[in-house]
Amino acid sequence: MKSRPLALRPHDICVLLQYTLTPEVPFRELSKLVGLSLGEAHNANERLEASRLVPPGGGTVNASGSVEFLVSGVPYAFPGILGPEARGVPTAHSGPVLRDDIRSGEMVVWPSVKGDVRGLSLIPLCQNAPGTAEKNPSLYGLLTVVDAIRIGRARERELAQAFLREHFLREGRGRS
Repeated sequence: MKSRPLALRPHDICVLLQYTLTPEVPFRELSKLVGLSLGEAHNANERLEASRLVPPGGGTVNASGSVEFLVSGVPYAFPGILGPEARGVPTAHSGPVLRDDIRSGEMVVWPSVKGDVRGLSLIPLCQNAPGTAEKNPSLYGLLTVVDAIRIGRARERELAQAFLREHFLREGRGRS
């Protein structure tokens, strides 16, 4: 047993979300899907287990606990702070999941030279999140929804929460 406390890190959320898309994925593949080193993917799983968001052995998720944490914990543990305008990849209400439901003249982006949109900058939970738009579109969509919860107004948060609840219910990953 570890002698130091295990506290979740922002990129652990990426691993948690990936588990809903590819349950019981081997660590080597998981690390590629989320853009972490093999060791850090393993460490993230260990922290998620300690937090009871995934059961021992990993791969599946505690669906109800995960939704509760994403909706009620993430905005406080990993608050989103909007920065200056930058070029980047759309996220939050500007991302692919919510953009048709939320009309806003104000774009929000993860800063990236690969991005083609200008908007207020938001530091992503995962350092490599901008790359997920091309390499892992399903994870990209989920990360943008979590960002809507982190920075959104009431309507944006409400839509994002409903989407996450439906996603975890629809995917039927893990236990409730």
